[in-house]
Amino acid sequence: MRISGKHIAIGAGALFSYVFLLIPLAVVVGASFDDGAGAYFRFPPEHLSLRWYRELPAKYWHGLELSCLIALAAAATSTLIGALAALGIAKGSLGRSALLETFFRLPLQVPFVVTGIVFLQFYYLLFDAWRVSLIGSYAGFVLAHLFFCIPYAAGAVGSVITDDLRRIENAGRIAGATEWRVFRRLTLPALKPGLFSGFFYAFIISFGDVPVSVFLSTGGAVPLPVEIFQTLQFEFDPAVLSISSVVVVLSALFIVFVQRVVGLDLILPGARR
Repeated sequence: MRISGKHIAIGAGALFSYVFLLIPLAVVVGASFDDGAGAYFRFPPEHLSLRWYRELPAKYWHGLELSCLIALAAAATSTLIGALAALGIAKGSLGRSALLETFFRLPLQVPFVVTGIVFLQFYYLLFDAWRVSLIGSYAGFVLAHLFFCIPYAAGAVGSVITDDLRRIENAGRIAGATEWRVFRRLTLPALKPGLFSGFFYAFIISFGDVPVSVFLSTGGAVPLPVEIFQTLQFEFDPAVLSISSVVVVLSALFIVFVQRVVGLDLILPGARR
């Protein structure tokens, strides 16, 4: 079988992209096994050791746990709100739908740093008025993350609401199905790819957030990305490589789990063969 130059070029480009994306991860994971200490890391490691995994400070584990809990709550809630918003936009009039779509995309036009400052001031006002303390609280983080996660979820769900779905829904109504039955048997299955991808994207955005969370963190509640950012501001800590490697491994396991249980084709349309 003869392989054309076009296919060779595409394959070479794909290989370069994979290598370009994986090299930084390989360097971080490999350097985390170096036994040395100092203001820099070595790759490849000179002396293999699990030292920085054994001596991993508890603050990183606490930050990882907090980040996961915040991201799960923000992703689940934003997916629910985003799905309702997408359905409302799809079923509304043309002018109203365009206005609502613009409204739900508006948070993405605001710099995340500005969002963090706004929520910080908003929480200060709440505390002054009603003595409600949200700075450094689980609810405070989730509420702020919803602001920029909902647009991703709404966009993901809205992308699967097509004219074909509307025609299928109308056919179900003509056949005598109730609105609840149409939603449960026709609409909801069609929305699954958007729901899963919306949750997936919202989780990633929330988990990796620094610009918003850094303004809302306190001594007892610091998400992992903020903890790493603050640590590297003042000195290099080899333990950062270890906790980063843990996150890489957990991410890979999560992808494998999704592929086995759900299927990547429901989350990443480009994964379809």
